[in-house]
Amino acid sequence: MRRSSRGRDVQSSLISIVDDDALARDGIRELVESLGYRTSIFESAEGFLQSSIVAETACLITDLQMPGLSGLELQEALRSQGFHTPVILITAFSNEKHRTRAIDNGAVGFLSKPFEEASLIKCLTTAITTSAQPAKRFITLGCTTSMQDSGLFDHILPLFKAASGIDVHVVSVGTGQALAIGARGEADALLVHDRAGEEKFVADGFGIDRHDVIYDNFVIVGPGSDPAHIRGLKNVRQALSQIAGAAAPFASRGDDSGTHRRELRLWKAAGITPDPSNGWYRDVGQGMATTLRVAAAMNAYTLTDRPTWTNFKNGQALEILTEGDPDLFNPYGSILVNPAKHPKVKFGHAKMWHDWLTTKPGLVAILSYRINGEELFFRPRAERRHMVA
Repeated sequence: MRRSSRGRDVQSSLISIVDDDALARDGIRELVESLGYRTSIFESAEGFLQSSIVAETACLITDLQMPGLSGLELQEALRSQGFHTPVILITAFSNEKHRTRAIDNGAVGFLSKPFEEASLIKCLTTAITTSAQPAKRFITLGCTTSMQDSGLFDHILPLFKAASGIDVHVVSVGTGQALAIGARGEADALLVHDRAGEEKFVADGFGIDRHDVIYDNFVIVGPGSDPAHIRGLKNVRQALSQIAGAAAPFASRGDDSGTHRRELRLWKAAGITPDPSNGWYRDVGQGMATTLRVAAAMNAYTLTDRPTWTNFKNGQALEILTEGDPDLFNPYGSILVNPAKHPKVKFGHAKMWHDWLTTKPGLVAILSYRINGEELFFRPRAERRHMVA
């Protein structure tokens, strides 16, 4: 086994090679493998960024001029994602401006074709043996407030950090705002709960690889006095019709969240268009926890996800009054922001989060979360076709 001058086992190092020219790509691969390194090859920068081995790559060798992202743009995309991977750029069209830009961005080599094998070996040795300061790794997650307000993130994010070394910076907003943040490329991944909005986000090219994660259920809570007499109802449309008929106070999220979107669809399915000017219906324009506090202060009804309600510490006279309708099924989806649309997203780290969350390790972590012994989230299952989605 070959070793570097510092004694490192070079066979443990993965060298990624990106070049749209198959002959050049294979020639570099053969040389690198002859030195005892492992290799992974890609014909485009986009293909490399979307792969699962970005974080594992010890050195990147890339052509400068390629269709799509150039080698320089690939180098800059990696840095923007928090990767300080040593980069060797190779080009048949060298100029000083490109060289300066590459070196300023930390490239360990800038080679002009044709180049001597010894030159590439020297650059590669420098890349592998140079000690780099470990960069703090993190992703930005656009997420529904329910995940935060329920206390779930306090439970699972430390588990993911321990498994991956990656911090998750959570932007806790309504699902509509989270989707908008993702569309602007201001988040690396999303965890949201509006299936129609999620599918449109992917269809519009802003996201990729949407997966079901878990589900919980919505409930209607309200004052114990229950002026609309909805206690025990299993039909959410009937419950809403009785609330509207009684002009009983109702606090709406009013924030384009997944909960608010579902609420509006349920009102529509009940044949009702609530109007804040009527007095009994109030748009709060805030997250779930705040809306619950407003509802408690108003002795009002509201639609909430069960985990947030269970974690709510100030329910006062509010109680769960309507539950169990299939239309209250509430699935959550994980989506990666599309690096082809936003090359600067931290796709490699985000994919590690996405893969962890949507496979057994993440599911086990989520299902282990309890409040007072009560299980609040459940493994994903298919939605019923008649459900108000």
